[in-house]
Amino acid sequence: MSEPKPPTPTPGDTYKGWLFKWTNYIKGYQRRWFVLSNGLLSYYRTQAEMGHTCRGTINLATANIAVEDSCNFVISNGGAQTYHLKASSEVERQRWITALELAKAKAVRMQAESDDSGDDCPAAPPSSGHGGGCRNLEIQSTLRTLGSKVEDLNTCNDLIVKHGSALQRSLSELEGIRVGADMGEKMRQVTERATLFRITSNAMINACRDFLSLAQNHGKRWQKALQVERDQRIRLEETLEQLAKQHNHLERAFRGATVLPSSFSNPTLGSKGGVPGKGDASDEDDDNEFFDAMEDPAEFITVPADPKYHRRSGSNNSGISSETGMDDQSFDELSLASNPESPQPLELEPVRQRRTRIPDKPNYYLNLWSIMKNCIGKELSKIPMPVNFNEPLSMLQRLSEDLEYYELLDKAAKCQSSLEQMCYVAAFTVSSYSTTVHRTGKPFNPLLGETFELDRLRDCGYRSLCEQVSHHPPAAAHHAVSEKGWTLRQEITLASKFRGKYLSIMPLGSIQCLFDKSNNHYSWKKVTTTVHNIIVGKLWIDQSGEIDVVNHKTGDRCHLKFAPYSYFSRDVPRKVTGVVTDKDGKAHYVLSGTWDEKMEFSRVMQSSKGENGTEGKQRTVYQTLKAKEIWRKNPLPEGAENMYFFSSLALTLNEPEEGVAPTDSRRRPDQRLMEDGRWDEANAEKQRLEEKQRTVRREREREAVKASSPEEAVTEDSINDSPLKTDAVETGTEANEVSDESTHPDNYQAMWFEKLDDPVSGETLHVYKGGYWEAKDQGSWDACSDIF
Repeated sequence: MSEPKPPTPTPGDTYKGWLFKWTNYIKGYQRRWFVLSNGLLSYYRTQAEMGHTCRGTINLATANIAVEDSCNFVISNGGAQTYHLKASSEVERQRWITALELAKAKAVRMQAESDDSGDDCPAAPPSSGHGGGCRNLEIQSTLRTLGSKVEDLNTCNDLIVKHGSALQRSLSELEGIRVGADMGEKMRQVTERATLFRITSNAMINACRDFLSLAQNHGKRWQKALQVERDQRIRLEETLEQLAKQHNHLERAFRGATVLPSSFSNPTLGSKGGVPGKGDASDEDDDNEFFDAMEDPAEFITVPADPKYHRRSGSNNSGISSETGMDDQSFDELSLASNPESPQPLELEPVRQRRTRIPDKPNYYLNLWSIMKNCIGKELSKIPMPVNFNEPLSMLQRLSEDLEYYELLDKAAKCQSSLEQMCYVAAFTVSSYSTTVHRTGKPFNPLLGETFELDRLRDCGYRSLCEQVSHHPPAAAHHAVSEKGWTLRQEITLASKFRGKYLSIMPLGSIQCLFDKSNNHYSWKKVTTTVHNIIVGKLWIDQSGEIDVVNHKTGDRCHLKFAPYSYFSRDVPRKVTGVVTDKDGKAHYVLSGTWDEKMEFSRVMQSSKGENGTEGKQRTVYQTLKAKEIWRKNPLPEGAENMYFFSSLALTLNEPEEGVAPTDSRRRPDQRLMEDGRWDEANAEKQRLEEKQRTVRREREREAVKASSPEEAVTEDSINDSPLKTDAVETGTEANEVSDESTHPDNYQAMWFEKLDDPVSGETLHVYKGGYWEAKDQGSWDACSDIF
């Protein structure tokens, strides 16, 4: 123990020394000079060879270090390189092991950081100027150094714990032995382990000293640098915003100068001293115009119409403008749906006062990834979800929320022109998505046979009924009728897929709206809803796709486009655009706005082919009158962020009411418990209801099998007895293929709806067959099954 001690291996430093390396069976172990630096272990025959000849190098980032006995150890990188090494003593071997472990940990960490920086590099914005780049490099280098020191501290801590435990065991053994021949050997072991403990402790102290010194030296510089970066970022964002606005104004001015007809070149109309017409563009109308997005060019653009269209007089009986333009008095002076025959509202009796608050949402922690990691690629309805991901409403109630802006259909029923009516129907289509912008909670999956009534006949003039008519695939039928002369019916089947980072919800089926006075029959489908940041980040919802609203009687059509959100687009987020055309394809109205705020429409006076877009497509230029607002979203009630972001209507949907059917969603116990904040009880009740539904389904299938032929009964029994079949109903099993409706239909007859072929649209859907409201008036629910 009197031999000179080599320096203690410090994390991050170069470590050198003599080791014996196995060469072959003839020469055996040979003395070599080893150098450990930057995660690489190299060796030379002598120290003099370090400048010119390296005999071999092994990368510790991918190497395994194994100890064979008191002095021997092996370093291998998986078979390509293997070093059998021997130290002069156990203490010397432990010094090398400690240095190698520290170097390997640092090499692995540096390799991971290099991979991460390589992945992140393309997304990083370029630095402005050499000074910013140097400062960023300096900060990143310092952060990497500090991170390396922290990792070294962790490694040293692990080694101290390891060697400290070994030293403690040796001391305990030393206390228990008797004085004799073994005393010397035990004392030697204790001394060596104490030396190892001192070595690792010194390494820990050195690492702490380096870390503290770096942190003190760079702390104030970091604060100043971060503040400078924040200020520069804010200035850059403001500059970019101003540039984007200027670019839009210049682009509009350029297009307006190049695509307008020759009449706009008249000096009397284009002179600076001229008085602008009533329909001229202004800064206030910028949001009402259409322009191509950066990554998804618009199919058309709009420009203000010639002022002559505002001054012309003529008949406006038909409500449909000609190519040269009729008088548009109904847009500039009167309401679109003005009808002198419409009766004035009368308050015959007070309406019911409904609730304006529900209990605040509890703040329960739940590990989302632990549940979702096994559900990637599966149908959402087959994933067992706790109520922590839900909102206290069922899918039937969410479907009824489409009627929040029923006034649009009331106004549409008064329209004299089918094209004007189409504008309101299209606005109603967009308005149904406004309630989803902050609603990231999942509605409860309705049980088969579950219903929901929304009776607003007294205060709003309509009432609706929803029923879950199928379970696999899940489908809900909806029927609403109004005293104002319209009927809305829809059947929606949800297809959803979890893709890891986002969740896609694809509504299948169609929506139909019928007007009694004009016999106009409209139909359309819903767009795709995407929930982003499922695993990491804040959840947000986007709507994207296209909708064609078709009037099957007149052939009129409205093509709506929901633009997907893009970080690089200069358009307003959640943008919706649309064009109303007649059966000949001639455009009459243009709609624009956002699905979460408002929609506007403007009358098309003339159209022409404009310049080519970025993809070589020729876009249509519409000359329009000044846009008018057709729909605006109602503000959320106070404290909505604590009430699942429910709208005023949504707050009343689950309010208990007397006289509703026993199958009504308001009577669902797990949903009621969740609304009251008793989530643990709600989870237990949800599992009970799902198991009860599975039992009822199996019994219904057995009864259907008994009524079939004996040959079919054998086949069906084998299917029903299969455990794979049993667990494939609304559970997260792998048996998705056995729950297909074509293989195992629900064999369920809806209570209030029947499946019919619509001769007008050519679609097959569940249509309300009547009897519900009569049963409610009589209080007779004997035909309803007990599903709760």
